[in-house]
Amino acid sequence: MATVSRRGPHVGAPPREDSVGARRAWELDLTRAREVSAKAAKARDQGRAADHTHTRVQGWLRDLGKALGFDVWIAANDKSRDLDGAPLGTGCVDELPTPIATAPGSDTVRLIDVLWLDRVTGAVTAAFEVEHTTSIYSGIVRMLDLAMGAPEGSVHGLYVVAPDEREEEVRAQLARPAFRAIGTLRVRYLAYGELEKNREAMMRFGSGTKPLEAIARTL
Repeated sequence: MATVSRRGPHVGAPPREDSVGARRAWELDLTRAREVSAKAAKARDQGRAADHTHTRVQGWLRDLGKALGFDVWIAANDKSRDLDGAPLGTGCVDELPTPIATAPGSDTVRLIDVLWLDRVTGAVTAAFEVEHTTSIYSGIVRMLDLAMGAPEGSVHGLYVVAPDEREEEVRAQLARPAFRAIGTLRVRYLAYGELEKNREAMMRFGSGTKPLEAIARTL
């Protein structure tokens, strides 16, 4: 009979007795163990791929923000993630501006994936939640905490960044009664495809957030 350990399913040695039934039972056990192992390996690979893509997109937004003239904040729990051999938070600010850091809900605001900050005023010019495969619920809540808890006029653009095919799902979530207040905040949808296709040109020739607004869609 197969047992499961941290290393995966384990199947005992083939039966010694000369029994067709015992041999078939062992082979069936072996097949099931292989299936369990294959599914576990696939899940691990998918998890790593999703995590890598999320981090990669954060890196795009980090580099784009810097190129467009902003200070950049990376989520507190993501700063140490590896991207191309260096921490994702390399070259980014270590502390949020005081009005943001001391506002209600600041603990969740620190977990927003990427913030672009005005280098003079400290205002949040753009906030980004990257939603690769996970539910967008928590990301929307974090952006609401930012927009409603920060001092008036200190938060400007809010963006959900996700694969191209998730736009309708995001729209459906924002249509829920629980998120009715977000309708006044002009949240925008930024598709991976548009970001990947245009980011190099934006970094070379753009300034401010106008290039970003041009490729994002209002939700």
